[in-house]
Amino acid sequence: MSKTIDEIKKPVAEHMAAFEEKFKDAMKSTVPLLDKITGYIVKRKGKQIRPMFVFLSAQVSGQINDSTHRAAALIELLHTATLVHDDVVDDSNERRGFFSVNALWKNKIAVLIGDFLLSKGLLLSLDNNDFHLLKIVSTAVREMSEGELLQIEKARRLDISEEIYFEIITKKTATLVAACCAAGTASVSQSEKAIALAHEFGILTGIAFQIKDDLFDYGTEDNIGKPTGIDIKEKKMTLPLIYALNNSTWLEKRKMINIIKNHNEESEQVKKVIDFVIEKGGIMYANKMMQHYKEKALKVLAQLPENASRLSLEKLLIYAIERKK
Repeated sequence: MSKTIDEIKKPVAEHMAAFEEKFKDAMKSTVPLLDKITGYIVKRKGKQIRPMFVFLSAQVSGQINDSTHRAAALIELLHTATLVHDDVVDDSNERRGFFSVNALWKNKIAVLIGDFLLSKGLLLSLDNNDFHLLKIVSTAVREMSEGELLQIEKARRLDISEEIYFEIITKKTATLVAACCAAGTASVSQSEKAIALAHEFGILTGIAFQIKDDLFDYGTEDNIGKPTGIDIKEKKMTLPLIYALNNSTWLEKRKMINIIKNHNEESEQVKKVIDFVIEKGGIMYANKMMQHYKEKALKVLAQLPENASRLSLEKLLIYAIERKK
C-alpha cells in the first residue's frame, strides 16, 4: 500500500520546511517582472519529490547541512529552468493544472526566465565552491537535453527499439532522480562508493517511475490524473506500445504505426492502439519490467546504511510506482 508523502518525508520534514523558505529567497530578483514570475512559479510547486530525494539521501549517509540545502536548491532551480523551456518546446499552455509561464507571458519571456533560473543555480554553486555538486547536476541537465533530442529524432521515424527506449528514459527522467540522490549524498559524504550507490539507486528508481508514467496512458480517466492516450497523440513511443509492436505481425505493426503517424488526433483511432497494446500483453510486460527495476533499486539501497531515512527512500520508491496519478 502506498504511503502518504507526509509520512515518507517525516525524517526530514523540518529540513524540507526550512528549504521552502530558502528556495523562495533563492528565486528572488530586484527586477519586478522577474520577481512576479518567479513568485508565480514558487506558488505552483508540485509535491517536492526531488528535494525529498536530496534530503533523504543525505541523511542516509550523514548529517544534513547547508551544502545539502544548496544541493536541493540547485536541482530545483536547474530543473525548473528545464521545465519552463520544455513548455516552450512543447508549445504547452499548462503545467500542473495551472497556466504555464509561456501561456501567461509568451515564449520570449519564458525562455529568458529559464535562462535566469539556470544562472541562479550556477551562481549558487560557484559562490559557495560547490563544484562537486555542480558537476553532478550539470551532467544530469546535459543528459536530459540529449534524451529529449533523441526522443524527438526517433518520434519522427517511430523506429524505436526497447534498447533505445531505455536509453531515452534513462537520460530524460532517471538521470535527474540520480542527480538528486548523488548530490544529497555528496553534500554529506566524500565516499565515492556511497555516492555511486545513491546514483545507481536514483537511476533504477527513475526508470521504474517513468514506466509507471507510461502505464497511465492506458488507464481510464476516472482513476488516473492523466488523459488517456496522450502519449499516443504526441507520438511518444512508450514501453507497452514498443512491446506490442515487437510482438505483432508486419501488417498489424504497419496499421498501428499508420494510426500513430496520421490519425493520432482521432479518439476512436487512438482507442484502437490502446486496445491493441492491451491485447498484445504490453501492459503486463511493462508492469513486470517496472517491478524488476523496483527490486534492483531496493537491492542497491540495501547496501547503504540502515536508518529511518533509508526506510523512507524505500517507501518513496514504492509510492512512485503505486501512485494513482
